[in-house]
Amino acid sequence: MSDGLFYVVGAVLVWFMQAGFAMVETGFTRAKNAGNIIMKNLMDFCLGTIVFVLLGFGLLYGTDTLGGLIGIPNLMIFSDFVTPEIAQDFFFNLVFCATTATIVSGAMAERTKFLSYCIYSLVISAIVYPIEAHWVWGGGWLSEALFGHATYVDFAGSSLIHMVGGISSIIGALILGPRWGKYLDKDGKPTLVRKEVKYVRAIPGHNLTIGALGVFILWFCWYGFNGAATESVDQLAQVLVTTTIATAAATCATMIFTWIKNKKPDVSMTLNGSLAGLVAITAGCANVDPIGAFFIGLVAGVLVVVAVELIDKKLHVDDPVGAIAVHGANGLWGTLAVGLFSSAAVCEANGLTAQNGLFYGGGGWLLLTQLIGILCIAAWTILTMVALFLLLKKTVGLRAAKVEEIEGLDKHEHGLPSAYADFAPVPLAAEIIDPEGLPAAVAAGAGVTVTDMTVPAMPAVSESKEASAAKMSKVVILTKQSKFEDLKQALNAIGVTGLTVTQVLGCGVQKGASEYYRGVKVDMDLLPKVKVEVVVSKVPVTEVVDAARKALYTGHIGDGKIFVYDVEDVVRVRTGESGYDALQDADDE
Repeated sequence: MSDGLFYVVGAVLVWFMQAGFAMVETGFTRAKNAGNIIMKNLMDFCLGTIVFVLLGFGLLYGTDTLGGLIGIPNLMIFSDFVTPEIAQDFFFNLVFCATTATIVSGAMAERTKFLSYCIYSLVISAIVYPIEAHWVWGGGWLSEALFGHATYVDFAGSSLIHMVGGISSIIGALILGPRWGKYLDKDGKPTLVRKEVKYVRAIPGHNLTIGALGVFILWFCWYGFNGAATESVDQLAQVLVTTTIATAAATCATMIFTWIKNKKPDVSMTLNGSLAGLVAITAGCANVDPIGAFFIGLVAGVLVVVAVELIDKKLHVDDPVGAIAVHGANGLWGTLAVGLFSSAAVCEANGLTAQNGLFYGGGGWLLLTQLIGILCIAAWTILTMVALFLLLKKTVGLRAAKVEEIEGLDKHEHGLPSAYADFAPVPLAAEIIDPEGLPAAVAAGAGVTVTDMTVPAMPAVSESKEASAAKMSKVVILTKQSKFEDLKQALNAIGVTGLTVTQVLGCGVQKGASEYYRGVKVDMDLLPKVKVEVVVSKVPVTEVVDAARKALYTGHIGDGKIFVYDVEDVVRVRTGESGYDALQDADDE
């Protein structure tokens, strides 16, 4: 273990990955659950710290027993706290442990009880991660050469952290079931039973910007994740290079693959591609050269797309953020890839056991060792997590009630009307009238003043011949956003200056455009449109319609629609004028 400053600084960066995971999960899910997801990512670390102090750290670093299967639980963090190595190792493994627990949150988002989440996070931090991490990093049986030939390699946790998190995610998502409305039966009705699924619905996240911010935070912090345990600045630089190359290759591969497959590059999937590259290179970042890193990332970028679509469209397992594909599939791939691309020269330069992978002339021993380690780690995770999730389902319950899921976990689990307070439909204090007829805020002395204004009386009805004969019509125009300026100029040219403009979503008989979200076709895309409303009397309706058609016409589907309605009356608030007169400019009066 390095005793350098970067060992501790790197651990701090790994802690900040909690913010990255929180942003990714929040952005890729719906706004009604944003507060719930933030709370989970906060509490899994805080609760995990307590149990890691009391039990987890001892199981990981305690005296080896049972043939290297487990460490003897102790409270060395208290008895040996003044020993620098103990404090360093504790904090370093604590933040890694928290990462394992938080991965599961994304796959089970939007329908898991908060209490159940807290419980399984505690178990992962107390037992699941510490025991399997002991096998490799705590002096256990996988830290020795198997069959006298090769030693299991997982430098920073592709299998010990990410694969374990991914396996836990798919078990939890399977037992929990999909979100309501994600999968539909043959009649188009929502179903929670996988064998009844005939149609898959895309449920886009509410804020791609927040999701992207989370990915950038994670990429930045991953330099600490992979580099913290390095022994020297030279080794650190090599690890940062391989990490960057693999991630860049994976991101490009995902973008190109989705571009070819769906005719357009998928933004959210490409963000997942970056994370897939980071996960895949984590095991071998100190063992592979730049060429190996490139091919590890290249495969990861394609694998994440294939895995997301397989899990969603074929297996019908609902994973809102792609955690199973990113962490599970690519944690597995990255660990196996060490057995293919490990370079003895790079290992020696980094002070590690020199081992060549299959593609570097080392034969199959390292690949076999990696496979055995993966199978054992996976078996331990499956055994413990299946038992845990089934126990939770039978006792406190795993899934939130249907009404809670539909209305949002923020409201029912946390009493939070909205995580975005400015958009919450909360009435203003001045809208609540007290018995005296004054706003409640005034009666309470809140400093709100009321100005007494006299409204002008309605003018006597004295219509001109022109006004009495005029017909009033409302014209509503729906069109593309890109054509609004042309429409505005055309209407202005014929004397129509009063417009009401609204940004709306809608589709016509063509049912929108066929698009894909994370590989799933969006059934009926509501396209962004502009709705322009005008009321005219002086300007003939036919003239308005003709001007609008000329401005909007392209000859293609989606040019828009024009609706014409009769208007019974119009009243100008300022003067009280009505009918024809209320529609005229002051200069015309």
